[in-house]
Amino acid sequence: MKKLLAVLLLSIAAVEASAQFHTLKIPQPSNRVTETQRLAVTDITIDYSSPSANGRDVWNDTNVIPKNGDPIPWRAGANMNTTIEFSTDVTIEGKALKAGKYGFHIIPKDDSYQLLFAHNNDQWGSYYLDVDKDVTLKVDVKSEECAPSEKLDYEFINWTESTVQVALEWGNQRIPFTVGVDINNTVVESFRSELRGINTYHWQAWNDAAAWCLIHNTNLEEALTWADRSINGGYGGFAANKNVTNLTTKVRLLKALNKSEELTATITELKAMDMSPNEANELGIFLLQNNKASDALEITERLLKENPDAWFLMLNKGIFQYYLGNKKSALKTLNEVEKVIPEGFRARLGQIKTEIENNTYKVPGS
Repeated sequence: MKKLLAVLLLSIAAVEASAQFHTLKIPQPSNRVTETQRLAVTDITIDYSSPSANGRDVWNDTNVIPKNGDPIPWRAGANMNTTIEFSTDVTIEGKALKAGKYGFHIIPKDDSYQLLFAHNNDQWGSYYLDVDKDVTLKVDVKSEECAPSEKLDYEFINWTESTVQVALEWGNQRIPFTVGVDINNTVVESFRSELRGINTYHWQAWNDAAAWCLIHNTNLEEALTWADRSINGGYGGFAANKNVTNLTTKVRLLKALNKSEELTATITELKAMDMSPNEANELGIFLLQNNKASDALEITERLLKENPDAWFLMLNKGIFQYYLGNKKSALKTLNEVEKVIPEGFRARLGQIKTEIENNTYKVPGS
């Protein structure tokens, strides 16, 4: 009987041991979290298990967070090692890190924290991490105080166009580190890839990519070919769509590239096109900023015949007349605008008239 009982106990123990490794979903005290945020076009994904403090002084309890890597680094969460994945190359605290998925571990030191990004990213905790062989990048950062957090979590804070701080928060401490991207290179490479897919059939995608490069003053020669693709379409002219929007993008790129002859020809083509009052407004201001007040006035007067109630075009007309040296006509036009301009713009109109009378008016951006 005792022998049978012993066998049964061994069998139960074996079943319990094997059950720890099956794939059945069972609620865990440290819930699993997967979060993705996008920095420019770079996806940052963190996968971690979130323990609770449960009244523990987690940052000073070495049973919760080992110190100085003794006996092991900390897994920066619970259960499996925390992982962080980057869809493009990035920098961590200014140091280069290739695109990919990394195990994330931390070694708390006296007054700083060493962050470890391990290419060996599929470990149970940090128990078998080889700091010398498994780690691609090490960086040291300082912690800071934060609002108390019962659950360990990761926040994305202090965003800029090309950087974000990823911050582990638990208890009353935060460990932040800055992720940066080469925004021009990553975005342009993303455009090149996406424009080979379904977006290749949409003029808006080619135009938007060209316009982004223009705004960021990067990759302008290729951006000009993208603007032309938006206008002229692909093989055999497929999906061609010449319109005011993409021709205006092309004009701006030609100006930035100092292609004066092609710029003049494209402006001539653009002036003859049908356009909305808002498009005429944007184009007219751009032309004025680039010393083409005569072209701006020609477009504006044509659109005013079709849209006589467009008060902002009347305002532009007066300004264009002033820049062409006809102050008397400019003030006359502005007096007509005063009869129809919305109340909220009256004060600014008064300032413009005074500046024109004193020959001190300057269009913004000129």
